[in-house]
Amino acid sequence: MKINKLHKAKIAVAIPYYNASRHICDVVAKLPDFIDAVIITDDKSPEPMDQDAIRLAAQHPMQIVFLENPVNLGVGGATMKSFQYAIDHGFEIVVKMDADDQMDPKFLPQLIFPLLKNDADMAKGNRFRDLNALKKMPFGRRMGNLMLSFLTKIATGYWNNFDPNNGYLAIKVSYLQQLDFSKLSSRYFFETSLISQLYFIKARIKDVAMPAIYGDEISSMKVWHMPLVFSTSLIKVYFKRILKEYFLYDFNIASLYLLTGLPLFLFGVVFGIIKWIYYYSHDILAPTGTIMVFTLSIILGFQLLLQAIQYDIINAPKPNN
Repeated sequence: MKINKLHKAKIAVAIPYYNASRHICDVVAKLPDFIDAVIITDDKSPEPMDQDAIRLAAQHPMQIVFLENPVNLGVGGATMKSFQYAIDHGFEIVVKMDADDQMDPKFLPQLIFPLLKNDADMAKGNRFRDLNALKKMPFGRRMGNLMLSFLTKIATGYWNNFDPNNGYLAIKVSYLQQLDFSKLSSRYFFETSLISQLYFIKARIKDVAMPAIYGDEISSMKVWHMPLVFSTSLIKVYFKRILKEYFLYDFNIASLYLLTGLPLFLFGVVFGIIKWIYYYSHDILAPTGTIMVFTLSIILGFQLLLQAIQYDIINAPKPNN
């Protein structure tokens, strides 16, 4: 029954290609027979693709589409071109895989079934649910990804999802149609920007546990630098989300928590610092009333902010199971 569902759905695999001539044929060869099309976008790679070899590598009849970006746009730019092709040609589900053979096709059913059963609108890999595989992940990648994942939870509002930088994902084309691709990042921030935009259409995202596979490629991004590199973008994503979700698109109890909690907290901190400097420099004791004013402001403001965070966590879009 499950296999029949996979064969009935119109499923495409989108592969952004850049300097992966050693691996791309292996990636295509491993794809299962329920995949209807492979859409490979050459992101102006210095290392050209051998299209004939890729066609020969396919283990079963499938449509193989070759696209090309006129200039190098990055992984996001190449993926979006493949996504647009999937939209224009009536596919139901599109899976994004990399060309470096680090994404195991045996997990394709686990990514696709939640979408077919309407339990989720997007499914993505999570390398942090497999503890044995996690131990094999290089320490720098592990720490960088853990920190980046937590910051991304806060910024995007998807508190129940982890490992946002994992590019192995499946998504309903109907949800891609609702997105403005001009708001998505073309480079390393692509996956996070995609998730941040899906939040506003309340797409349900399901994590699928899977190990990471590391080959002999050399990444141009040092993962432990990523939280620092992405910090500006994540801050922008966070403030845009809060402004839209709680003040432009809606106004609810969390909006009131933020409107009262943030000013109270900031007032308590700033007022307390000013008074501490004043009384310390004059070598006199601060009055009890003054201490109570900024202490209570900080405590009350902090509690209200915690309530706003709790509301945000509870109302995050969640898959059905």
